[in-house]
Amino acid sequence: MLVKDFDFHLPPGLIARHPAAERDASRLMLLDRRAGTVDEGRFRNIAAWLAPGDLLVLNDTRVIPARLFGHKESGGRVEIFLLRRVGGEGEQWSCLLRSSKGLREGRVITLAAGMTAIVRARLGDDSWRVEFCGAEPFDTWLELEGHIPLPPYLQRDDDEQDRERYQTVFAQSPGAVAAPTAGLHFTRELLAELEGMGIETARLTLHTGLGTFQPVRVERVEEHRIHTERYSLPEATVEAIRCAKARGGRVVAVGTTTARTLEYAAAGDGSLRAGEGEADIFIYPGYRFKVVDSLVTNFHLPESTLLMLVSAFAGRDYVIGAYREAVGRGFRFYSYGDAMLIL
Repeated sequence: MLVKDFDFHLPPGLIARHPAAERDASRLMLLDRRAGTVDEGRFRNIAAWLAPGDLLVLNDTRVIPARLFGHKESGGRVEIFLLRRVGGEGEQWSCLLRSSKGLREGRVITLAAGMTAIVRARLGDDSWRVEFCGAEPFDTWLELEGHIPLPPYLQRDDDEQDRERYQTVFAQSPGAVAAPTAGLHFTRELLAELEGMGIETARLTLHTGLGTFQPVRVERVEEHRIHTERYSLPEATVEAIRCAKARGGRVVAVGTTTARTLEYAAAGDGSLRAGEGEADIFIYPGYRFKVVDSLVTNFHLPESTLLMLVSAFAGRDYVIGAYREAVGRGFRFYSYGDAMLIL
């Protein structure tokens, strides 16, 4: 299977560079796999296509303000991108570093509000081990001084609006460097409406990593190695899924991150195991889903692993055809764009 089979033409003007005025005002493309149809509505009316007994599974990860800016002793500007905490004494992180000139071990970077970053060691994945030292707790400082890590295709820096809108309303577990964007369309009012209709929700956590935006650099899909992401699947969510299946309800994964977590944690018979770990499942056409019955997702990058997952769920030709139709209808694409519900 070739990576180029997942390409499509997207006019740059359809990339949503800012969020919609209201979260649930986005458009919703509806794919009915049984009927093979493509329709559309509004996200705030998603209840019309769900039923009592269905279970929405949400990813409650919270995006951290992972972009930091500082300068070296020489005055040269340095950008630090936090990836994840690593072991060791003090506040140490795996980071990507960008500087006009090369960096080396021992380099001290001055950040805002009395924080310093010391480059400790080169790691094996193009990242660096960096230790942060300051007078106040790092997490407190980070919330005040860090910048929201918007996807590069938005081609702009973050602003105050992004601090709220690049988080889901149910985000509570800090650790992601990219939002689980399918969840951005939900409001608290919409979730309450669904609950009142007998549509339940359950939560898991998968901390979306930078690998979400990394291009596939091989020609054949099977040769790609997926990035890993930390996850936590509570026992209560496993039980909620078991009960939904038993009553004939659908398990609706809100986002590809949720789908990956559930499928990674599933045994061959579809049973789930609660726990924590690193999810490294790569889902592409030919994969047989064990847990997920329906999927809420945004529109993804051409030739991306996320588009491959959606194609595995609904069929490559069907999905690529729907994407081309979305382009023709003027849907908004990517993180701040419109949504798709696959039944």
